[in-house]
Amino acid sequence: MRATVKREMLRWARERAELTLDALAKRMHVQPDRVEDWEESGTLTLKQLEKLARSTYTPVGYLFLQEPPVERLPIPDLRTVGNRGIGHPSPNLLDTIHICQQRQAWYRDYLRSDGARPREFVGSVSVGASVVRTAQAIGQKLNFDLDARRRLPTWADALRQFIERADGAGILVMCSGVVRNNNRRRLDPEEFRGFAMADPLAPLVFINGADSKAAQMFTLAHELAHIWAGESAVSDIDARVEPSNRVEQWCNQVAAELLVPLEVLQAQIQSGGVLMDEVARLARQFKVSTLVILLRMFESKRLSREAFRHAYEAELARLRGRKGSGGDFYLTQAARAGKRFARALVADTLEGHTLYRDALQLLGISKVETFHELGRSLRFRV
Repeated sequence: MRATVKREMLRWARERAELTLDALAKRMHVQPDRVEDWEESGTLTLKQLEKLARSTYTPVGYLFLQEPPVERLPIPDLRTVGNRGIGHPSPNLLDTIHICQQRQAWYRDYLRSDGARPREFVGSVSVGASVVRTAQAIGQKLNFDLDARRRLPTWADALRQFIERADGAGILVMCSGVVRNNNRRRLDPEEFRGFAMADPLAPLVFINGADSKAAQMFTLAHELAHIWAGESAVSDIDARVEPSNRVEQWCNQVAAELLVPLEVLQAQIQSGGVLMDEVARLARQFKVSTLVILLRMFESKRLSREAFRHAYEAELARLRGRKGSGGDFYLTQAARAGKRFARALVADTLEGHTLYRDALQLLGISKVETFHELGRSLRFRV
């Protein structure tokens, strides 16, 4: 059975997925000239059209439209290049936000059925409120102040505890570098680093796990500021560039103050030594990444903008060059979906309130046994 669609739609689907003719042909196991023929004629079999839709992560119904749809993010987009917003979100970003919306909706209903009350901290401050007092409020709620961090061995341990404390406060924290569990669909930190979905019952923070671990700590702190302000948004959070949006400026300021209080830092800085030795010493003391210390040294006027950007870019390249192990799949799965969400979903499914089919879809897995192994890794009796 053959299908005829607008030629422009086939080209749009390929370009939307940022694929060349050769790359799409390789995914579809055909020659590049076959893909080119489809785009010139608009005619192919229905089976080929469905495969093309899957290969470009495009809803098949879109391909029958007369012109490409205008795709907008379902939450405010505060990403910028210079002073201009970024258009045309990738399928990977769109699909990541959509699955997080589904998870948030499920968890909201789950809490409502249990009679849960709204989280009092969501929307408890306004953008522009005192940066110091807002940072202190977040730290106190999460019990994640400087004294608590100093007792930890490394800043990587502090990041894990930071996530755990946010989870414990009732925030869904999801960290993944891929769409669902598809390792072929890697998220691009240059497109976005995180987003927040403020909700009175089920606040959610997503961290792009493809970004460096060092950058993830600042991303989490930034997105928590969004939650405290009750502001949903997608962020790109580049410390090297001053955001043009006042919400992003304020969230950056709160994040930096939460992680490294400026008054404390100024009292601890020792002048006269090698810059990166001093940065490493302060990072150990505050239990944050060296990137955060560089940012705060710039903000405390200890570094010029040029010196800051040069040191930051060199350190970021060094940190991104580190290779980590793949880790345990089930621990990774829990981090991708968020431990709070995963525990609730596993428990509700084992109790018979949620269908296995729906649970598998929300987690992005296909086998019931994989679900049971996840449950056992979360210490459920399965």
